Amino acid sequence: MEQNKINVCISCDDNYAKHAGVVVASILKNSGAEDVLAFFILDGGISDTNKVNIESLKALKNCEINFVPINNEIFKDYMNVKTHSYISIATDYRLKLGSLLPEVNKIIYLDCDVIVNDSLASLFNTDMEDYIIAGVSDIKGKKVKENPHYVNSGVLLIDLDKIRNEGIERDFWEFTINNLDFITSGAQGIINEVLKGRVKLLQKEWNVQSSNFTNRSSFTKNPKIIRFVAKRKPWHYASFSYHRDYYFKYLQCTPWKLSEEEYKYWTVDNQRDSIIAYIKYCPLFFLRPAFYKALFYSYLKPAFTTKNFL
Repeated sequence: MEQNKINVCISCDDNYAKHAGVVVASILKNSGAEDVLAFFILDGGISDTNKVNIESLKALKNCEINFVPINNEIFKDYMNVKTHSYISIATDYRLKLGSLLPEVNKIIYLDCDVIVNDSLASLFNTDMEDYIIAGVSDIKGKKVKENPHYVNSGVLLIDLDKIRNEGIERDFWEFTINNLDFITSGAQGIINEVLKGRVKLLQKEWNVQSSNFTNRSSFTKNPKIIRFVAKRKPWHYASFSYHRDYYFKYLQCTPWKLSEEEYKYWTVDNQRDSIIAYIKYCPLFFLRPAFYKALFYSYLKPAFTTKNFL
């Protein structure tokens, strides 16, 4: 096994193939010189054209890209699990990673609504100790209050050897069958409940969950990974996504690159119309304490810190 090899898993259907490509591009553009990347794309029906487009990303940096065909029939028991209406069955593929990738011992799992801004080497080489997965605390305070190690499952480091050796996939299935009426957050809820006490917490920079200016899990200026947690993603016009420019930055490195006119539409025009849409959605935003917290951490605190070190 190559010392600097980093295994990365992304699951998607054809509708999200372009966004998976942007994830791959962001990883390749930010990889270290010694990083050797192996991608495993869990294929829920990706077209041949989009497979070729994703494969073409090797031009950014030589890497391994494997498409793993998925038979959705093996996930039939998860199809009635309650979750957000816009989430597809592809998000449940992570529940069977040990079986789907039998030769892989450890992997970073990423959802398609993620952007990577740093080398994944230090994340992949995290000492898992006796933990089975590692992740970042979820932005939902209620969930974390109930379980201090409740993590957002859009970014996970997973010890697949432990998953297989301890029969965790069977545990996921049994928990789901026995608690179908009580699961409300899909695969994320299943993972956190079954692995309670076996989850290692990572620094927040590894999964900055972001929707709008006030709603972010971390106000860091240097997010290593961004997860777009809102229903309306950066690729939805006039969404509230605060970090949307990162998405379009790496989109321009893919075969789905925008023309100059389109890029202006999705950045400059989109920014303006997003602000207008947010004001219409929340006209009294300036009365929310969260707005002033975001203002302080985004602009005032960095300015004060910089001034002190001049």
